Amino acid sequence: MSAISSSEISSLLEPVNAFLQCNTPDAWLDEAKKEENLRMLLTDHLICELKAAQSAMYLLRRYVADEETSKVLLGWLKPYEDFTYRHVGDWQSLNTKHLSKSVFNVDGLDSVKKDMLDKMVMLIKEELHHFYQVLEIMHRLGFEYKSVTSSRYANGLLKHVRTYEPEKLVDKLICGAYIEARSCERFAKLAPHVSDELGKFYVSLLRSEARHFEDYLTLAAAISPVDITERVSLFGDVEKQLIKTPDEEFRFHSGFPAIESLMA
Repeated sequence: MSAISSSEISSLLEPVNAFLQCNTPDAWLDEAKKEENLRMLLTDHLICELKAAQSAMYLLRRYVADEETSKVLLGWLKPYEDFTYRHVGDWQSLNTKHLSKSVFNVDGLDSVKKDMLDKMVMLIKEELHHFYQVLEIMHRLGFEYKSVTSSRYANGLLKHVRTYEPEKLVDKLICGAYIEARSCERFAKLAPHVSDELGKFYVSLLRSEARHFEDYLTLAAAISPVDITERVSLFGDVEKQLIKTPDEEFRFHSGFPAIESLMA
């Protein structure tokens, strides 16, 4: 991927920062800059990339794929899940897997579902490529992969999702937009404070992450029977509270570090 200029970085971050209701607290960045937290930061980033792919895959299986294709998709993602959650398999072999839209039967899909198919397949490919890139960086740093517990962040958003359709799908897409936008904002915040290699990697992610949040919002607006502004605002407030309130565990999407964790 070609280098991103400072002007392009500013252009990419402008809609992201306008969308988010708060900036990452300096206290979180202070924790993220600590060398002893680098392993945790990379490990949680790795898992977040897989979860982003899983979320997109769920949308395809739930709203686009037929039963047979859904089984194919589950099987395709399984080696990544086996490695991450069950510590089974060789991480280097994951680079040989490629998802194609050709596995889907597009006959009868309306324009919105076709758009979802295009956007989510691209997102899955990019997130899993990033997953593999993080593994490569961890390998070069001598960090053996070990599981970590999840932060409260994603579940804190998802518990506000409505339970009936199409509102459930709309809310999930808005949640996805906030997760991607926050990731983008934090990559940009972190880039100047880590090694040159890692900083360049984080900057290289900005194009895709910025586009992902907009893709989710575009789909949400297309699917919703009413204007989504109110729901976007609601989830924006929830996301802000998750970022600005004390969090006991340091993770990639964690909130303000609790006093106890700062003193540990």
